[in-house]
Amino acid sequence: MADFEIPVLNEIPVVPTPKPGATAHLKSFPATKQHQEPLGYPGELVDNWQTKAIEVMGELLGKYRSLPVFLDSCVKCGSCADKCHYFLGTGDPKNMPVARQDLFRSVYRKHFTPAGKLLGDLVGAREMTRELLDDWYNYFHQCSQCRRCSVFCPYGIDTAEISMAAREIMDRIGLGQKYCNEIIGKVYSVGNNLGLPLKALNNTLEGLEEDIEEDTGHPIKFPVDVHGAEVLLVTPSADFFAEPHIDGLIGYGKVFHQAGISWTLSSKATEAANFAMFIGSYENMVKISRRIRDAAIELGVKRIVFGECGHAWRVAYSFLNTLAGPWDFLDPRYPVPQHICEFSNDLIKRGAVRLDKSANDHMTLTFHDSCNVARGSRMGDFEGGQLVIPRELIKASCGKFVDMHPDTIGEKSFCCGGGGGLLTDDLIELRVKGAQPRMEALKQVVENDGVTHMASICAICKAQFTKVLPYYGMEMGMIVSVHQLVSNAILLGSND
Repeated sequence: MADFEIPVLNEIPVVPTPKPGATAHLKSFPATKQHQEPLGYPGELVDNWQTKAIEVMGELLGKYRSLPVFLDSCVKCGSCADKCHYFLGTGDPKNMPVARQDLFRSVYRKHFTPAGKLLGDLVGAREMTRELLDDWYNYFHQCSQCRRCSVFCPYGIDTAEISMAAREIMDRIGLGQKYCNEIIGKVYSVGNNLGLPLKALNNTLEGLEEDIEEDTGHPIKFPVDVHGAEVLLVTPSADFFAEPHIDGLIGYGKVFHQAGISWTLSSKATEAANFAMFIGSYENMVKISRRIRDAAIELGVKRIVFGECGHAWRVAYSFLNTLAGPWDFLDPRYPVPQHICEFSNDLIKRGAVRLDKSANDHMTLTFHDSCNVARGSRMGDFEGGQLVIPRELIKASCGKFVDMHPDTIGEKSFCCGGGGGLLTDDLIELRVKGAQPRMEALKQVVENDGVTHMASICAICKAQFTKVLPYYGMEMGMIVSVHQLVSNAILLGSND
């Protein structure tokens, strides 16, 4: 099945013996001219790339005040060393967060610190050579920017910010990653990550309406470009075409229908995800985000709701106001933006939507906390809402729920192994090995508690798990959308 060794799932986590160079061969396909130029980057490595790289590094150090703080703060205490899922799954020491940071820090010290300029390699300072650049490309694309290491760092050093800065430098000297940059280009040329044309989207939604009405007897609609609707739903494009994503979309539609709330999708904003965050490009993040603002204004909606996507929610919650705000044209009574889990959970608590848990009696559920939701955002009006609300929604939808080990969920959640722009088949070995810690925790509740399914509210996590679960002897159908559970349990018709 695989041309690489699949990790053994242990009863308890085991810190591997370091294996230098274990993943040095894993190199994501580099971007070509056609992927680079639409994003404003050189089509190939520029002639003076070393000088340009240092110039861009200096620019970023001045632009983002956190970056030099993170680079100067590390005392090599080792708290982060065994916290990265990629190190745990591969054993490559350069996947220790501290070692990955040092690929960047060594160049920073050489050019931007007095000690580095005077003492060079005695203080870990290095020139940016082609060999080091190759290490940058390999290992900064072996970081899913999940931020688990920062939870355990006594100084709060955020490796994700360093990875993002490294990727931006590489893009700007002409060495980008094909996967991320091609996806961003599709948003500009077609409107969404999948390159799904509007005609195909409309045909998909029309077919979905027919299938649901035939199945339920209720005319659940999936409207597009309806002016004056109350809610604009912005969701990942994966929701339009693949399981279990589309099952979640069906759940959204049923909730809106049953609550009697008018809503619409927008042909201008058919993508919630924003891969520009993964490459550290705020210029491209702005360009993608403004599509949502333009759609909301044109359609005259009162509120914006985001579908199940981890990093889309992080961008929306943490950056949308500064990227594309102000949003003072929306109804001030509602959060801007609002997560679909928050939206549905509130309706259920108020009795506007009723559920029958028995519809999901064939499942025993656990929940995977997606990194960008758990560690990079909030949900609801209370601390930790991003951890509580999805679980409340699951428990309202099914009668059997079990959490995985507390050291593997919540803010300590292990990454799925495919986030941060790494969900590409050229990195399948990394993705499978990086999933090991999550698979170990899942296997534990499967064997001890009879768990049959794992729910997620992230499009990347769902896509990653459907791919890697079979490598570990589990069914790809184990992964479900949270709103898939709601869809199964919702009682359509009168609430009397």
